[in-house]
Amino acid sequence: MSLFTAPENLPFGIGFALIVGVALLEGLGMLISMSPSNFLDNLVPEIDSDAGLDRVLGWLHLGKVPALVLLILFLGGYTVFGYSLQMVANGLFGGYLPAWIAGFLAVPAGMATVRGLGSLVAHIIPRDETSIVSEQTLVGRVGVIVGGGARRGLAAQARVKDSHGRTHYLMVEPDVDNEVFDEGSQVLIVRKAGAFYRCIANPHPTLM
Repeated sequence: MSLFTAPENLPFGIGFALIVGVALLEGLGMLISMSPSNFLDNLVPEIDSDAGLDRVLGWLHLGKVPALVLLILFLGGYTVFGYSLQMVANGLFGGYLPAWIAGFLAVPAGMATVRGLGSLVAHIIPRDETSIVSEQTLVGRVGVIVGGGARRGLAAQARVKDSHGRTHYLMVEPDVDNEVFDEGSQVLIVRKAGAFYRCIANPHPTLM
């Protein structure tokens, strides 16, 4: 039976399908100004280096690299190692390992890929263009619509600088139902609603 169709390799087939699905969703999101990457990053909690769990998340570069990139790195490492492991097992023992055993053994490889390649990506991606945003940091800040037009029910990407001068990109919708902000419009972030931020027209354009 083929490596890719064997039932013992189902977890790795699912991993590959998820990579393709994430890429398609991100591409579709770019067309409609709703990036899954930004949505996922907005769900990521603030990292406190003094907490035990946050130390683990920091070790995996969460907060330094977009979460969607880390997910793809994990799935890539998990899938490649899993298929490789099954090829070796089939050559040595004449058959594949059970799916649950192979799937479990591939998890550390996925984590190691996130740790190793995530460090490289963290150095490539500029620190001042992260999508990780904080409600406390960005509410009350002025930004510019840079990706599509923003209207209620259809978010657009806005570029906002925090109090330290670092640039953030986030998805925004008008706070007023019938208001529309075209690309290049100046907006004021007033609150967060779910995964998106709500904004109004910048009442003080000189603040930019």
